[in-house]
Amino acid sequence: MKNLPLPYFLILTILSFSCKAPSTEKVKDTNWSGYLGGNGTNQYSPLAQINIENVKELKVAWTYSSNDKNENNRSQIQCNPLVVDGIIYGSTPTMKFFALDAKTGEELWLFNPFEEDYKLFGMGVNRGLCMWQNGTEKKLLFTAGSFIYALDAHTGKPITTFGNNGKVDMHDGLGRDVSDLFIVSNSPGIIYDDLLIMGNRVSESIGAAPGHIRAYNVHSGKQEWIFHTIPHPDEPGNETWPKDAWKTSGGANAWSGMSLDEKRGIVFVPTGSASFDFYGGDRKGDNLYANCVLALNAKTGEKIWHYQTVHHDLWDRDLPCPPNLVQVEKEGKMVDAVAQVTKSSLIFLLDRETGKPLFPIEEKEFPASLLKGESASKTQPIPTLPKPFSRTQFLESDITNRSPEANSYVEAIWKNVLKGDYVPPSEQGAILIPGLDGGGEWGGGSFDPETQNLYINASEMPWIIQMLPYTKEKDGLLATEGMNLYKTQCQVCHGVDLKGASIHTVPSLVDVEKRLNEGEIIAIIKNGKGMMPAFANLEENKIKAIAAFLTKSKEKIQDREEEVSNKNDWPYPYVFGGYKRFTDPDGYPAITTPWGTLNAINLKTGELTWKVPLGNFDELESEVPTGRENYGGPVVTAGGLIFIGATGDEKFRVFNKFNGDLLFETDLPAGAYATPSVYAVDGKQYVVIACGGGKIGTKSGDKYVAFSL
Repeated sequence: MKNLPLPYFLILTILSFSCKAPSTEKVKDTNWSGYLGGNGTNQYSPLAQINIENVKELKVAWTYSSNDKNENNRSQIQCNPLVVDGIIYGSTPTMKFFALDAKTGEELWLFNPFEEDYKLFGMGVNRGLCMWQNGTEKKLLFTAGSFIYALDAHTGKPITTFGNNGKVDMHDGLGRDVSDLFIVSNSPGIIYDDLLIMGNRVSESIGAAPGHIRAYNVHSGKQEWIFHTIPHPDEPGNETWPKDAWKTSGGANAWSGMSLDEKRGIVFVPTGSASFDFYGGDRKGDNLYANCVLALNAKTGEKIWHYQTVHHDLWDRDLPCPPNLVQVEKEGKMVDAVAQVTKSSLIFLLDRETGKPLFPIEEKEFPASLLKGESASKTQPIPTLPKPFSRTQFLESDITNRSPEANSYVEAIWKNVLKGDYVPPSEQGAILIPGLDGGGEWGGGSFDPETQNLYINASEMPWIIQMLPYTKEKDGLLATEGMNLYKTQCQVCHGVDLKGASIHTVPSLVDVEKRLNEGEIIAIIKNGKGMMPAFANLEENKIKAIAAFLTKSKEKIQDREEEVSNKNDWPYPYVFGGYKRFTDPDGYPAITTPWGTLNAINLKTGELTWKVPLGNFDELESEVPTGRENYGGPVVTAGGLIFIGATGDEKFRVFNKFNGDLLFETDLPAGAYATPSVYAVDGKQYVVIACGGGKIGTKSGDKYVAFSL
């Protein structure tokens, strides 16, 4: 300290005193009133009772167990719970919803939306809830399956005047018949006055529902407005699609949540890619409003502005998290802005009222597609600042040096695939880095008004994307017809070899007939299970054909009326080769470390403030943490801290927000692939995080753990 220049010494001294707060000092009750902290989704808390000086004193305050984890390690909890007036509202691995005492973790009520008998369309996961409040009247609004529910927050009972006895089916009101298509919503909507504004999750293959944005009356459940993300005739943007695409195209949906400038009455909506994800021969054009930040009038749904971050997406570059509503200093003035994090590790910083970039964004040229029928966009928008917060190319110098064997294995593959930014999918295969899970992901970034830093965790796992020619077997066997359908409907997740690609939560289907009978397989295909969507849109005989293929049936079709119909045959010359992480022979990333990072980006300057590894593989005995793939986001506080779980080593960590130093680390009962919530009740600050595990090969859990001093 004595050798530091005087200005730096003074700064450190001021920071030290500003962050001191005795553990006995009481603080005002503070809610975590909205998803990711509130309407601005900034994952920020003004609390400072827990701070740089005393964070090592953190202890477990309470643990809540829902006792409904899936013992086959398929279940997860990704919920960022609400905390309002001393009560926590969240969800369990099997999508039950609860209220807990925020001081003790004692369960106050539990609601199970799946007690009734109806199609679930895939349960999926829940990332949060939202609350409408007027005085003491409180309504919880959330989704489970394909339904929006409204509960009395005090009792956990359905509000029967909302929709059909307390729920609204998201299949209704999209402007075309999607009754048999997959529609859920993992992320909560957002409340504006008496409106619930919602996005959704839809299929990423053919036969997908459109991802239109809708607003519902919080009291009646009536749909009040709709914004067409696939524009109808005479609507702006329709010219960026083929004629009549609005009748059949799907996707362009907002699955990751949204943010709200309540004062201006603007809702900011991030959208994903159009379906089918990796081949766009039937959707030539830029495809507005896919891959856009949309600024909509929250009252009417009218578009104010849009900014497209990827033209004619062929890489599944959905906008993965709600935009942060930030204030940054530009030319001596504070500017209200939108900071949109992407899977590509880019940040689009846009003026909140106009959509004009705060830093220049260049349209750069990229390679053309090598696939027949495809027309990749000639250019893509690339911000000059901020710079990418993780690697965007896999250079030869990045090939793993973990061992000579690993290096040789990876180098041989690396030399035989295409490389570079925005290289379109091809039969040869191309490296995509950041991979299909980012870069940035649904955990989002946290913005600190004090430092003007955006804190974002990133995975550095390369993936290989490859398109395979579609060939249709025609020898008349039911099992062979099922093979054709498997290629187009199932292979994307379960892989060419049925082993589950490289997604650890996707089970292998090798020898599945030893675990499930034909009837059980048919039921799962129809109704979905866990993260798997329902395929209720497939004809009955097609579902039976897939089941016959999986159970190795060789029975020939006897009745021509039962033959698999060709009327919905696969329309593309290619199928996707499956989700493939690029790993070395032992399953570690094919790239040099770090494999996961926590980053601080100053939005005033656009420069990286600091970067540290996030997570570790202890068995590798590295002198520096290796970093790991991570899911779930950080929370930053006025106490100088960043709280984060997210990693496969099942740890909870606290970092110094000024320099990235690790200040606290502890083991959790399971991986915490969720964003924590920070709140205070009765003068005491708490941090709570869901420990649901189940991702990237880790065990499943069913606990929420709260920490305090």
